This record gives sequence, structure tokens and C-alpha cells, in this order.
Amino acid sequence: MSLPFDHPCLRLSLLPTPFFVRKVQAVTPDLLQKLSADTAEVFSITRTPEEVSVAGQCASDEDPEAKWRCFKIAGPMEFELTGILCAFATPLKDAGVPMFAISTWNTDYVLVPKEKVGDAVKALGSYGWLFDDYVAELKQH
Repeated sequence: MSLPFDHPCLRLSLLPTPFFVRKVQAVTPDLLQKLSADTAEVFSITRTPEEVSVAGQCASDEDPEAKWRCFKIAGPMEFELTGILCAFATPLKDAGVPMFAISTWNTDYVLVPKEKVGDAVKALGSYGWLFDDYVAELKQH
């Protein structure tokens, strides 16, 4: 079964600010303070026995770590809806666009290198993904 790309929960938006992704040695008080800050930013800390990965929004394009852009799948999605990340990753793979995924209870955030955003939009659109108005404008340029 293919995904119902016209369903509002699957509509894509491109978040306006750049993102960073980094591997850190440990979860520090600074990271925990950033995570608990009362902001609208997306910030993720994932710890496994092998590593700690951190991803989040940068303050500006001037930040030296601002190397990623983030697509948000609208959500919230029901758990019975399967194959979402696969349906997102396949067009990116076919277009040679790397990705870094962050999953939450409600939705998925998918980061792509900022120099590959245009390729990602084109590839996702060709597979049937629908975008909000901002991304639709980006496709026309």
C-alpha cells in the first residue's frame, strides 16, 4: 500500500532556520539546559552505549555548524501508518541526498545537507510528497 501523500499529516514543511548535527562526548549540564529551555526550537539529544548525538536549530546561517536544513512531516501520525521514513528516504537515496532523521511521538524531522535542499525538494516532489506554500515557492525558483 502506498502512502496517502495528500493526507494533511504527511504534508512537508522546510523549517526556516539551518540546523547542526554533532557527536559529543557526554550529556553535559549545558546540553540539558538547552534541551529544557522554553523556546520553539527543535533540539534533540540521543544517547546510546556507543555515542551521544545532538541536533538542533542554529541561531543563523552564519553559524559555522549551520550545515543542514530540516523537513518536518506535519503529523501527528498514527502508528498504524507504516513506511513513512522509507517513502522519504527512497527518493533521497535515488537523488544522492544524504539524510539524518529524528523521530518523535508525533512526527519525523529529516535533515539534509543545506546545499542539497533543492535536489531533495525535486526528488520528494517527483515521488508524490506535497509541500507547504514556502517549499512550493522554492520549487518554482
